[in-house]
Amino acid sequence: MTVNTMNDRADFGARFIAIAIDGFVLGLIAALLFGAGREAGGIVGFIVGLVYNWYFWTRQDGQTPGKRIMNLRVVKTDGSAISDTDAMVRYIGYYLNTALLMIGWLWALFDERGQGLHDKIASTMVVRA
Repeated sequence: MTVNTMNDRADFGARFIAIAIDGFVLGLIAALLFGAGREAGGIVGFIVGLVYNWYFWTRQDGQTPGKRIMNLRVVKTDGSAISDTDAMVRYIGYYLNTALLMIGWLWALFDERGQGLHDKIASTMVVRA
């Protein structure tokens, strides 16, 4: 699949909705795995989120359920599919985004490619599918 990454880049609003949908799905998974009244511990939640995102980003054409609903996909900046390592680095970047007072997430609003910090460190971007 060829992607013109600059013309096909996803807008921030669609990305936000997609990540909210995925957060809801991950919450349901945690509730099913660990009981509705209990929360998964930090390391377990991290692992569940990592596996979830890795699987969809690398085995489902870069589309988590939220991204599929919003017609988005994660790709390398050259438009190619992301690797297993890219997926792990990108997911760890989610935690860096939050640790930096959400600046890593908001970065995507002002970046010409629409990349957040997690995209920058993994050389990825979100595009329209």
